Amino acid sequence: MSTGPTESTRPTTGGSDTWTARLSRWIEGLVPKGQWLPDRQPAYVASWVYVFGVACLASLVVVIVSGLVLTLGGVTWWHSSSVGHFVNSVHLWSVELFFATMVIHLWGKFFMAAWRGHRGLTWATGALAFFGSLGTAFSGYLIQTNFDSQWISTQAKDGLNAAGIGAYFNVMNVGQMVLWHVSLLPLVVGVIVGLHLLLVRRRGVVPPIGAEAPAQVMEPGAARGPDGPAPSEPRPAPEVSSDDRVRTGSGVRP
Repeated sequence: MSTGPTESTRPTTGGSDTWTARLSRWIEGLVPKGQWLPDRQPAYVASWVYVFGVACLASLVVVIVSGLVLTLGGVTWWHSSSVGHFVNSVHLWSVELFFATMVIHLWGKFFMAAWRGHRGLTWATGALAFFGSLGTAFSGYLIQTNFDSQWISTQAKDGLNAAGIGAYFNVMNVGQMVLWHVSLLPLVVGVIVGLHLLLVRRRGVVPPIGAEAPAQVMEPGAARGPDGPAPSEPRPAPEVSSDDRVRTGSGVRP
């Protein structure tokens, strides 16, 4: 009698048609390897104008965390508790910092023509995140449960009624505004910001006007010569390591 492994017990290797293989290919297709968390960046990233995007993202993290703490405490917690008042102040000032850095980031990328190099969708998602954040901040002002929120809600109600959409957005309903501010609008903004970051990692940060993009953020499948980039491609910009002392300046000139 044969004691070798039968066809049903013999180990099998995963094929290329498994769902895990398809998921792996899909993830690798979103962002090429080495671009999710690169340890080297072009020299022009040392310029101050590239700081505000990261500062905006960091402020958003503080906004979300402090907002979750406020949600656990309830809509009147920050009026009756010193801790709640402190968390509410952290939430407010992180929102102020978020919008300040986002506006500077927006205008900085506008004057850099950040839609260059097939980055039009990256620019569009950033603009959508800005407008979505405006609605989120507006609903946040409406749920302060103080005189300011009452005044803002009555003025906003008149404006929405004049626009013919007051029946769909009852800004004087605190419960409805809490739902918009806590659940719906942050989810929309979070999805847009996630897509924006994904596109930034996929295309790379936009180089300053006059500088050239590094080779690793070029389009996948671009033609390359035997000794490096093809003549139609830009030359790679010098890179700096996170351990090296980066030099300042506007970037690398051709």
